[in-house]
Parts: sequence; C-alpha cells; structure tokens
Amino acid sequence: MILLVAFCALIGLMIGSFLNVVVWRVPRGESVVSPPSACPRCGVGIRSRDNVPVLGWLVLKGRCRDCGDPISARYPLVEAGTAVLFAVMALRFGLDPVLPAYLYLAAIGIALALIDLDVKRLPDALTLPSYVVVAVLLAFAAVAGHHPGALLRALVGAVVLGAFYFVVWFAYPAGMGFGDVKLAPTLGAYLGWLGYGVLATGAFLGFLYGGLIGIGLVLFKEGGRKTKIPFGPFMLLGTLTAILFGQELVDAYLSVTLG
Repeated sequence: MILLVAFCALIGLMIGSFLNVVVWRVPRGESVVSPPSACPRCGVGIRSRDNVPVLGWLVLKGRCRDCGDPISARYPLVEAGTAVLFAVMALRFGLDPVLPAYLYLAAIGIALALIDLDVKRLPDALTLPSYVVVAVLLAFAAVAGHHPGALLRALVGAVVLGAFYFVVWFAYPAGMGFGDVKLAPTLGAYLGWLGYGVLATGAFLGFLYGGLIGIGLVLFKEGGRKTKIPFGPFMLLGTLTAILFGQELVDAYLSVTLG
C-alpha cells in the first residue's frame, strides 16, 4: 500500500504540472500541447531542469531564471495538491480496478475548480469528453473487478444528478450556469458507483458548501444577492467529501434518525 500511495503521489506531481498548463490555456482556447511553456514576460522557454514539479519553483525561488519576473506560488501548490489528492485516492481505493477512474476525477476536478474560480465557467472542452473517459474507466473497473451492480448505480447516478441539476437550472437559470449541469452527470456517476446514499450525500454537500460560502460573503459584505459565485468548486468539494466519508455520514445520519 505504501508503494502504491507513493507511486500515485509521484504521478500526481507530474499530472499537476500539466494541469497548470490546462488551467491557463483551455479557457483561452489555446493548445495544451504546443508551444512549450515559456515566461509570459520575457518569452524565454522554461528549461527542462526548471520544469521539475515543486522543486523547480523552489530552486528558482519563485522567479524566472532569465528576467526575474515572479512566478505565482499557485503553480507548485497545484502540483503538490494534485500529488496529495492522488495519494488520498490511492489510500481510499487501494489496488481496486476503479482507482484509475477516481484518479482521473482528482485531476479533472482540480482543473475545473481552478478554471471556474478564474473565469467563472466550466469549459465544454473538459466537461464533455469526460463522459466518454469516465464511461470507459468505470466499465473497465466493473469488468475487471466484477462490479456490474456498481456500474448500474453509476449510470443511474449520472442520469439522476444530471436531471436534478437541469431542473434546478431550468427553474432558475440566473442562479446556476449550464456548465454546472454538464458537470453533474460525471459527478453523479462517481457518487452512484459508491452507493445511492453517497450520491445523495455528495449532492447535498455541494449545495451546503455553496450556501455557507454565499451566506458568509453577504454577512462580511463581500457580496450581495446578485454576486456571482462559481458553483463548480462546491460541487466538486461535495463530491470529494462524499467519496471519502459519504458512507460514514450516511450511517451516522441513519443512526440519529432511526436509532
């Protein structure tokens, strides 16, 4: 298990470096493959030795080697955060064939959350292809791990959560972006795979987190009723919480309500 966690953390570091490119370029409609990364001020390409996740930023002391322009601390934080989240998923699922699917969720979730915070939208270039990727990964896990019931729950979860968000958007389109609706089936599939109680918990927590932050902004005069708050990060945070602790929360709720 220790080797698996360490391996996933290492992969997470490398994926996190790529996610920094995704977060910057995808909202701008740019290719994530070319041209190679370069300093936005002086235009000099990033050297391979400086492109080592986290370590490169530390060695450079957060500044461009050529022009000395500051490099945002978000870059190493995204890399380290992705590594931590990959390690957490490895601890949660172990060698289960479904692990690659949840590692993909960790990666795409970080990218979508940051993009939504930056530009307040969830790009179709990330949400829509995820339908195919998630379907393939979960189908593989169902076959390899002999989990046909889990795959059926994932399908139900995708349909139910997608339909729920569509109804919410249709009823009050000013309160939710359609990108959130497009993201919902993917999250529903991951939650449904783990159980219907986990599905309900993840959906509830997304709205709970969003509501608490919205109330906090109003109370501290940082926003008002018309302040636009990106909802994608709360959906993703609710999903992550339910993946890690959903069944425990369901059991605790049932214990209190039903004794």
